[in-house]
Amino acid sequence: MAKSRQQDAWEFFGDLLKERREAARLSQGELGRRVFVSGAYIGLFEQGIRKPQLDVAVRIDEVLQTGGIFERTWRRLINKSPYASYFSEVAELESVATKICEFAPTVVPGLMQTAEYARAVTVAAHPFATEEFIEEKVTSRIARAAILRGTTRPEYWVVLHENVVLTPVGGPPAMAAALDHVAKLIRERLVLVTIIPRTVGAHSVMEGSLRLMEFDDQPPTAYTETAFSGTLLDDPAMVKQAQRAYDLLRVVGLSPEASLARIESAAEDYRRCASTT
Repeated sequence: MAKSRQQDAWEFFGDLLKERREAARLSQGELGRRVFVSGAYIGLFEQGIRKPQLDVAVRIDEVLQTGGIFERTWRRLINKSPYASYFSEVAELESVATKICEFAPTVVPGLMQTAEYARAVTVAAHPFATEEFIEEKVTSRIARAAILRGTTRPEYWVVLHENVVLTPVGGPPAMAAALDHVAKLIRERLVLVTIIPRTVGAHSVMEGSLRLMEFDDQPPTAYTETAFSGTLLDDPAMVKQAQRAYDLLRVVGLSPEASLARIESAAEDYRRCASTT
């Protein structure tokens, strides 16, 4: 996979970190203990494989007495990303993940959205934004979906709450097209989808979305997101807890066959609605 300029920049960040750490005569483990991460993660930062959270970059500056260079570099790199600061690292990670498991309670996940659906979601969240801003957000979201058709595409498992198919984002015609697209991805075996019916009631993840990612050469991660923030979880115990919550979601969902039928039925309902208006 060709590296992006963003990845090159993070590798420079890692090279600089290694240079300053060695100049301070600290091992990866020693630096990790002082900034409250494992030595293994310091190694991943130095290779440009993982990106530290802002608070970690600040602590690295304090420990290595670098005058804020890592914080400033972090902020410049994040500001160049088309994604929200809390999602930027997640977007990078999903491009190298071997397996992605996602729970979406309210909207179609970004990797399965059509441009029209993505536009409706973006405009609703940013009603006073410029057209340039909206187009950048939509384009970057649709571009992410390329990983589903790449030669190293991940296994992609999705649990959707039924609210996702019942909310007419963008109006009936746009919603019909959005669900047709999801059904197409399922039939092409690019994603496995399970729907949780509204009648299930309470379930294991009642607030926000959840994503689990696995990799060939990195520990698994979990990511949770609410309306205005997201949290990437690295701690093995927390990731294990998130995996259990996801497993509980899957057992209360419909079968993949029944889920596909529900999606196609909803798409047809939206088409009928559009034809009568």
